[in-house]
Amino acid sequence: MKYFLSKCFYHSGQYNSDADFKQLDNKLKMHEKDRLANRLFYLSIPPNIFIDVARCVSHSSASTQGWTRVIVEKPFGRDSESSAELTRGLTQFLTEEQIYRIDHYLGKELVENLSVLRFSNLVFEPLWSRQYIRNVQFLFSEDFGTEGRGGYFDNYGIIRDIMQNHLLQMLALFAMEPPVTLDAEDVRNEKVKVLRSMRKLHLEDTVLGQYKCQMRGNVRIPGYTEDKTVPSNSITPTFAAAALFIDNARWDGVPFLMKAGKALHNRRTEIRVQFRHVPGNLYKWSFGADLDQATNELVIRVQPDESIYLKINNKIPGLGMRLDRSNLNLQFANRYSEEIPDAYERLLLDAIEGERRLFIRSDELDAAWAIFTPLLKELETRKVAPELYPYGSRGPIGAYYLAAKYNMRWGDMNLEARS
Repeated sequence: MKYFLSKCFYHSGQYNSDADFKQLDNKLKMHEKDRLANRLFYLSIPPNIFIDVARCVSHSSASTQGWTRVIVEKPFGRDSESSAELTRGLTQFLTEEQIYRIDHYLGKELVENLSVLRFSNLVFEPLWSRQYIRNVQFLFSEDFGTEGRGGYFDNYGIIRDIMQNHLLQMLALFAMEPPVTLDAEDVRNEKVKVLRSMRKLHLEDTVLGQYKCQMRGNVRIPGYTEDKTVPSNSITPTFAAAALFIDNARWDGVPFLMKAGKALHNRRTEIRVQFRHVPGNLYKWSFGADLDQATNELVIRVQPDESIYLKINNKIPGLGMRLDRSNLNLQFANRYSEEIPDAYERLLLDAIEGERRLFIRSDELDAAWAIFTPLLKELETRKVAPELYPYGSRGPIGAYYLAAKYNMRWGDMNLEARS
């Protein structure tokens, strides 16, 4: 670490100043000492200055011998129009091959494992379709609120902050057709096809929520609009649930449900695949009228406690015929001694190596915004007020009704203690 830190230095300057970037260029050349040098710029800055920095990098700080690449952090715009404008601005000064749009969820170990699980295990790929899958759920929950950091969040909300990027990217990887190869362009081509096959999202398939204050003993936990960085009349949602559909031969009619929220009862990100009921189940008498109790479910837990488990039905040992529901469980911490790398470690290394598979292409971004922009416009035009839910709860009641509309229930509503 000391050796690494000895290589680090700080240089101050204005984002929009070519002269300041020229000074940075001179400083970099002092360190590079005429060696073949590549330059990677990471823009974790407000999006309204992305284009200024791209211009200055291109004109005054690009590598003259090696490659120059620019990592761009979200948000990539607020809707289709602003995203397209941002892309046009960046590509005035950088080629698409130089731009690395980063979504750190794509670097998480279990998200990377999605394609391995599906394409290298014969037992799963034949089941990966509308024939056997009843619904798929993408769940994101945080057990804390904005807590003094509401200024950024209130401008974007949970849909832009989590659903349109993190969850939608996981959905695209989950639902895509097998790529020709694992080459970046082949993988991203298939993701774009899935996104373009999806229906645009509208208000009737969405539930919005905002957390309110809650008493825990004698301690009062403030609600969202009580945060000093948030306007007192804000209707920005801190929770959203939505039903999405992919109109293609593999997934026609299968609901893909997303749920994301702050200040909920736990911190967790999961993909839950609920399979169809067994036709003519010989043991249905063991489950009573609720056949959902007998449904197989594949759970991919992205965080925390990374794991993959499959819920199956089995007989309880003994003379009688009693059935139980058990988990075939792969917990990564128990199975592997290696430390799981941070998502940013993986993605920064990929950017250095020129591996673009886990970064977002411009047409992929366009297709993603096309799904959510109609809903976002509708919310802003109609000024839809979110349903309130207590801090630390499971979210608004409306989410249950949304699931019931598609004859299903949320997989995290009855989590077993051992899962």
